Amino acid sequence: MIGGRAISFVARRGRGPSLAIIVLLCAGLAALAAGFPALTGRIVDQANIIPAAARSALEQRLADLEAKSGIQLVVATVTSLEGEEIEPYANELFRAWKLGEKTKNNGVLLLVAPTERRVRIEVGYGLEGTLTDALSKVIIANAIAPRFREGDFGGGISRGVDDIITVLTTDVSEWQQRPSLRLDNQQSPDLADWLLIVGLIGLLVALAVSPRLRWLFFNVLLSILVSSGRSSGGGFSRGAPSGGGFSGGGGSSGGGGASGSW
Repeated sequence: MIGGRAISFVARRGRGPSLAIIVLLCAGLAALAAGFPALTGRIVDQANIIPAAARSALEQRLADLEAKSGIQLVVATVTSLEGEEIEPYANELFRAWKLGEKTKNNGVLLLVAPTERRVRIEVGYGLEGTLTDALSKVIIANAIAPRFREGDFGGGISRGVDDIITVLTTDVSEWQQRPSLRLDNQQSPDLADWLLIVGLIGLLVALAVSPRLRWLFFNVLLSILVSSGRSSGGGFSRGAPSGGGFSGGGGSSGGGGASGSW
């Protein structure tokens, strides 16, 4: 069995140009020897477990993400890991496909191996601070694995993709502070939530009974909206490269992410 994947995965955090060249060569040789599936699109369903309806909806969400942010999120299923652990396999597949932009390394791979009952979220270097190992683990445990245990691969992958996109496109601070905050694991409102609700109700009542306060509130709100409109322009405005076919953008991963089973 070719050991290039394991070598590359262990050495991924190394420094220096010579080591980097050796790692890349090992990755390339391993990819050729392993016969990785071709990167034919944002979804590569080699194991044929994603229903057509779910696939169509997924492809649109993945395309929208890349068009708005440049982040290249790819879903892959494989018939077998060929005796390898999923971590080095996913890392080498990511490198072989070169997911994400070369200068930003903003790619993500959601890999499912149904034969071995293993799943992994592999994260590019540039997104490790946002889609952290801890958050990737939460997504797998709460969104993906429970559905896979019920045989709902389409639902598990769709929900996993939704959660990954949510983390990548919203303020991650709330996720970092409360990693268990998921739609599948909602808790009853705590005291802070009730205080917020009471405060909002009080504000609405005050606005209803006081014309002067209502006038002041709406003027402040209008000023905020106008100011926000003038300052906007960054963020998700750059489109994905156009052209025929589909390919990675030259990005790389250092093994960030998380794995799970069901």
